[in-house]
Amino acid sequence: MGRLNFDQLTDLYLLLSVDRIGPAKVRNLLAKFKDISNILAANISELMQTEGISKELASRIRKASSYKDSIRKSLEKEIKLLEKIGGRIITVWDDEFPQLLKKIYDPPLILYLMGNFDEMDKYSIAVVGTRQPTNYGKIQTEKIVADLVQQNITIISGLARGIDSVAHSSALKNQGRTIAVVGSGLDIIYPSENKKLFNEIKERGVIISEFPPGTIPNAENFPRRNRIISGLSLGTLVIETAITGGAMQTARLALDQNREVFAIPGNLGIKQSEGTNMLIQRGEAELIKSAEDILTGLELKLKPVIGKNIPKQQKDLTIFEEKILNCLLNEPLHIDKIAEKTDLSTSDCLVNLLSLEFKGLVKQLPGKMFMIM
Repeated sequence: MGRLNFDQLTDLYLLLSVDRIGPAKVRNLLAKFKDISNILAANISELMQTEGISKELASRIRKASSYKDSIRKSLEKEIKLLEKIGGRIITVWDDEFPQLLKKIYDPPLILYLMGNFDEMDKYSIAVVGTRQPTNYGKIQTEKIVADLVQQNITIISGLARGIDSVAHSSALKNQGRTIAVVGSGLDIIYPSENKKLFNEIKERGVIISEFPPGTIPNAENFPRRNRIISGLSLGTLVIETAITGGAMQTARLALDQNREVFAIPGNLGIKQSEGTNMLIQRGEAELIKSAEDILTGLELKLKPVIGKNIPKQQKDLTIFEEKILNCLLNEPLHIDKIAEKTDLSTSDCLVNLLSLEFKGLVKQLPGKMFMIM
């Protein structure tokens, strides 16, 4: 499925309005029926052939079309409100939908956005923590975030009080990008004191919600928000948190999503350090003392951005790497042409080009073309 038109979006909202139908069941149904309109037109016996669809649930799906006009009107109203506040809707089938988020177990089908994604947002780190940080936690957040954004890393957090707000503010202060994932509708700013920060992020980053306009920030919304925070990120840094804090949940979600988790150690006997110390003790998080530790831990995933700040003259090159660089001095070349000019096999060229990419000296373009950074 490509980008949904209004009628297709209406059908998706209609299907999701059916009690006990969520993203997972929608995916199961689409695997069989290919299109949402086919799902809504199917009979009960056909629907029951899908995993997780009981006779009762199939009957509800069949009856859904009877209130399609109501869903259509509600969606029209929702879109108008979003346009008024500068928001929009994207779905998991849109090109704009973040690729990292698509890879988690249960990505949302619908996101509400303010602001625009940037190519560099693919290289993001989540920074989360307690709503009641110590001065130590605030200082460490400011320092590490400042160092990360200098390496073109986007900072993701949840716009909550405390560490989240410090992380967003520090990213903006240092002319970096930041993304806020909220647990309410885009028309409800929570906490209210973050209105100025909310508007700054909207202009210089992205505000994301899984919840439609009008949704208040109920407690049950935040676990869903937290899986998006970790799902958008290559790794999650936990600054300070109690054992029962929401940041611990974000860390567990990151681990479930096969993402890296980092934590800053804290003083014993301090509630705000209990969670981070436990993550480190259990081996669930890597102990870090600086942004450099994070960059080292994610080197292969972050090489397209961190490589730009490595001075080329400081890199030791092999004879073969030098030969390849010399033939790329004037223009981008196809891998076959590089092999021809260097008198190396294609496989040898690829090995050395990969090494040069790691060193931040060469960039791969579409069609197996390569160029000097």
